[in-house]
Amino acid sequence: MLTTTYNDERLTIAQGGKVAKPDATADDLIQRYLNLLNDKRLAWTAHHKFKQLLGTGGQGVVFLTERRGADGFTLPVAIKIFSPEHFKSASDYEAAMSTHAHIAARVAQIQQHNLLDVQNFVDRNRVRMMVMEWIDGYDLRRLLVPKMLERIRARVSQKRWETINRVVVTAGPSQPRIKPGIAVAIVRDCLAALAALHREDIVHGDIKPSNIMLKCTGTAKIIDIGSAFEIGDPPAMRSCTPAFAAPEVLEGNEATPRSDLASLGYVLIEMLSGRPVFKGITSYRDLLEAKRQLHQDLDSILPQEVTCNTLLMSFCRGLIATDPMKRFPSAEAANVRKGGAAAFQRQLVMSDLASEYDNEILHWLQELRELDAMGDETK
Repeated sequence: MLTTTYNDERLTIAQGGKVAKPDATADDLIQRYLNLLNDKRLAWTAHHKFKQLLGTGGQGVVFLTERRGADGFTLPVAIKIFSPEHFKSASDYEAAMSTHAHIAARVAQIQQHNLLDVQNFVDRNRVRMMVMEWIDGYDLRRLLVPKMLERIRARVSQKRWETINRVVVTAGPSQPRIKPGIAVAIVRDCLAALAALHREDIVHGDIKPSNIMLKCTGTAKIIDIGSAFEIGDPPAMRSCTPAFAAPEVLEGNEATPRSDLASLGYVLIEMLSGRPVFKGITSYRDLLEAKRQLHQDLDSILPQEVTCNTLLMSFCRGLIATDPMKRFPSAEAANVRKGGAAAFQRQLVMSDLASEYDNEILHWLQELRELDAMGDETK
């Protein structure tokens, strides 16, 4: 027989019953409960089981772990373990970790849904670790490989394949080419995350495809804040990914929020063109020159369905202008103001060319996840 309980401000009483009289063991437990409330502090050891290596980089490694609680509770989280291998001394490592912890705390308090959720920064035997949400999805770099399209083509119906190519993604010169509506939808999520960071005077510093996750819910998230810094306190030694760094960063000048916009612009152009924008360029001098010329080369780099759209081309140029002062003044402006991403999406709506982009991304990633579950991994 089912029993219903009713809650009031004072007691919990079983329906048709009386207030339970605690026995001795319950009295002890109640006293422990009251002591805990009175102490107003908690301390316990969190147990994590490493499940899978998610990534490696210059700063360390990231694992998918299973955080274990009481009564069989488990939660998947990601842990970044910062390596001391590239530091001259333990004190140098600890000083850098103090800065990382400060930025992590700032980011954790922002709580913007397109931005990585940082949960803790911990010390284990002097090795520092950052605990983060585990994101169920795929990073853009993993999606921008020919294998991704090949495996979907072999598994879906002809009608679904035609829809994917028309709305979501199609073959490009050397890798999948994201269709304009989807690409701009992804960029809009990234701009919302950057706007939240920049309002707190934080520069991300390393926007690139592998640092943008597409969740299986259909939204995008910016991840990896290992290169982030406060505008008023830039690091003496800066890290970046040259192919996606703004020209002023390559020149050794100040990185600003507009530098993040240039990096995001390079990501957008790669998505729209179906090829790495600066592939094969190995010297900083040649890379810098290519970035200075990019705004002039867009007509030859991008497909006709992009170059024919004046608004979209202007949006791209507003992100990647060589002179930071000629870019959009802020991530928010690039997203919602005149000539920004929202204006392009409104144009699609007015032309009856828009789709429910979150749902299209969700459907696409679900298909990929089903293939992964069958053991057909994207390489």
